[in-house]
Amino acid sequence: MTVHEEKLRTIFKKMFSLKEDSASHEEIRSRLISGGKITGTNMCVLICAMVIASVGLNVNSTAVIIGAMLISPLMGSILAMAYGLVSNDFRLLRNHAVGFLMQILISLATSTIYFLLSPEKEATSELLARTSPGLFDVIIATAGGLAGIIGQTRSGQFNNIIPGVAIATALMPPICTCGYSIANGHWKMLGGAAYLFIVNAYFIFLASAVILSILKTPKVRELTEREWKKLRFRMVRNTIIILIPSFIIAYFMYYNG
Repeated sequence: MTVHEEKLRTIFKKMFSLKEDSASHEEIRSRLISGGKITGTNMCVLICAMVIASVGLNVNSTAVIIGAMLISPLMGSILAMAYGLVSNDFRLLRNHAVGFLMQILISLATSTIYFLLSPEKEATSELLARTSPGLFDVIIATAGGLAGIIGQTRSGQFNNIIPGVAIATALMPPICTCGYSIANGHWKMLGGAAYLFIVNAYFIFLASAVILSILKTPKVRELTEREWKKLRFRMVRNTIIILIPSFIIAYFMYYNG
């Protein structure tokens, strides 16, 4: 390898290094765990965000929906769960998973109540857009998860990545669409919207776990070989199970389109 090639390699390595401007492991841990905490404030903000998103979907307003996504605290719980997995802190993972489930249930209840009370029962194009997930949604969620965790692990307190990821991956509108479906008895829409939410949440989680692994997140304890194989098998199995419907949907859309 020539001197010029070596310099070029060094430049590219530095340009794309995730460790170059990374925050300390202590700061990353504190930031992610703090962002995933379920507090009274978070829950109030979540309910407000769900009402705003539901109204936006109900009146077909993209701007209102984007505003709701910007204030939603759902992303923090997913990143905290990824940290718990990679650090082998399964107690932390369970706690944030329970918190995330509570957020989902409260979000679903809020949107369902809104759509039960709303006089507008017609399914708008914004609602219908959240009922046909496919491979592109997997790509968006994965890229969004990568961008989100990279932004959260950089040194310095402020970055504008998380709001952008919140808009791109659209965690809230699918839950609102689930609420609309339950309130109006549209069970096919419910299945599509629920699957879209699962795809978005899971692949944000998976992508975040990959980046945290690359950054060599400190472990609470080391796994035995048997435990590691079991964990790896579960992750591969879950990924395949979640991907299968998107391939089926993509197949039918291609051959029927």
